[in-house]
Amino acid sequence: MFTRSRLFALPLRPAALLAAALLTAPLAEAANPPPVYVHMNGANMFLENVVVVRPGQRVVFVNEDTGEHTIIGYDPVNGKTSKRFDGLVKGTPGPGHAVSTYGIAFSHPGLEYYYCSVHAELKKEPGGMVMPKKRPTVDGFGDPMAGLIIVTTDPRLLADNPPSTRQKILPNYFGG
Repeated sequence: MFTRSRLFALPLRPAALLAAALLTAPLAEAANPPPVYVHMNGANMFLENVVVVRPGQRVVFVNEDTGEHTIIGYDPVNGKTSKRFDGLVKGTPGPGHAVSTYGIAFSHPGLEYYYCSVHAELKKEPGGMVMPKKRPTVDGFGDPMAGLIIVTTDPRLLADNPPSTRQKILPNYFGG
């Protein structure tokens, strides 16, 4: 066990170097983390519908679908949509074409709910919460096109993103 006197008995230079290394390495990594990618294709779903990012880290929505999608933030307590978290992602004509994206970052920890208003609509649940529901007139797997971004500094949660969130373009995922 380190006591105060034993801690100060450590040679100053090695202790200072160790402290500097421990403090600056994570800060440098956290200062400019790579974006986290969320992919869409013709199934009208977000492949990674729950992702975790650090405050300030970009989330980039990648549309590998011929149709356009919206990404709209909302508050599940009252159903109000966000004016800032509100993007349109044009369709991509096909493989080999430039892929359309929409990116956003959040500066504070919290939960950021979103949905595609082309494929889902907000409906009040019996308990009063507002949730996206699949539009009856759209194709897909029956799930609403919706997701959640968890903004946190918890390293365990940050390490839990699917591997696909590290790739901008997913090979063989395009579909319209």
